[in-house]
Amino acid sequence: MRRHSLSPDLPALLTGIMATLAGIGIARFAYTPLLPAIVESGWFSASQGAYLGAANLLGYFIGALSAHWLSERYSPRRVMAACFIGIVLSFWLCAWESGFGWFFFWRLVSGIAGAVLMVVGPSLALTATPPERRAHVGAMVFTGIGLGALLSAFFVPLLLELSLTATWGALGLLCLVAGLICTREAVHLSALHAAVAGESESSPHTATMSIAVILLMAAYALDAVGFVPHTVFLVDYLARENALGSRAASVQWGIFGVGALCGPFIVRVLAQRVGWHWGLVVAFVAKAAAVALPVYSLSLISQSLSSFLVGAMIPGIVALTSGRLAEMVGPVAHKKRWGQATAAFAAAQAAAGYAMSALYTAWDTYTPLFAISSAMLTAGVVFVLLGRRTENAH
Repeated sequence: MRRHSLSPDLPALLTGIMATLAGIGIARFAYTPLLPAIVESGWFSASQGAYLGAANLLGYFIGALSAHWLSERYSPRRVMAACFIGIVLSFWLCAWESGFGWFFFWRLVSGIAGAVLMVVGPSLALTATPPERRAHVGAMVFTGIGLGALLSAFFVPLLLELSLTATWGALGLLCLVAGLICTREAVHLSALHAAVAGESESSPHTATMSIAVILLMAAYALDAVGFVPHTVFLVDYLARENALGSRAASVQWGIFGVGALCGPFIVRVLAQRVGWHWGLVVAFVAKAAAVALPVYSLSLISQSLSSFLVGAMIPGIVALTSGRLAEMVGPVAHKKRWGQATAAFAAAQAAAGYAMSALYTAWDTYTPLFAISSAMLTAGVVFVLLGRRTENAH
């Protein structure tokens, strides 16, 4: 058997990649370059557009809480198929100017569906993967996030030259194709579940382990705080506050997208060389430094390094946290714990977004927000280390 062949892992990889591509890469990240066009076209005001973005975050929180419940009561394949349908409809039914309530509802639906796909897709892929290949698959399934970010950075502006309607329609079509691939490959995974079904029985489930898991989830929630400045404020920070212009800001968003695509490849090597735990520590440290970099330097090299590293560590830390959870609780219990971790992440992300917007209104500068986020990521490193120490002590 060729251990390095992709063929044994291809169904798991395609299932996970297509789920993360549609769930976050398109349903979330494609809205960022769409927002200015929506406002400029007069569909909504800037404040209404921001609330539409918040609808997606609210939906993401609801979806993360309900993902495990849904996949336990219904076939995971059917749950994912329903989520893809919801995301496709959220694009196609918003392709024409309509009322705010209509758009808010469908952005909420896209958030719910995206979170469910982010929980169920990777968990299904991990459950069907033998332990010796789990580090590879567990990291690579999150390349969909980066692929979606890259598509949003480079192709949405080109589509917008045609029309807003064409852009919404094309994004829906892309998600439809992803859904067809995902649900087709998920059929091949069902036969593999029995091989690892008993594995969770031998996984530790003591109170001490629960403390370690809670600390890991807390670190993951702090990661959500850590990436808010780059994903929400970076473009405006560079273009307007520092007068670098929209072209320079667009270049950095593109570099961010390239980093997001490369992140899972980087953390796959980390996980294989130093393990999930130490890979997560390295990723948190790198992201904390990269988030803080714009505070000290706005040279082209500093901007680009910061954009690339933060972009890479967004899916990177997602992949490492998911893999570390699977290592701690087993692949079958992973789905429930990963859903809880995703819910904690979603709640922290939404709270941080609103809080930082309020702080910007009060301070009229983004600079302190990057410093705050870097400090939160540094605290995340401490939580990850404490979790390992708690685990080892018992």
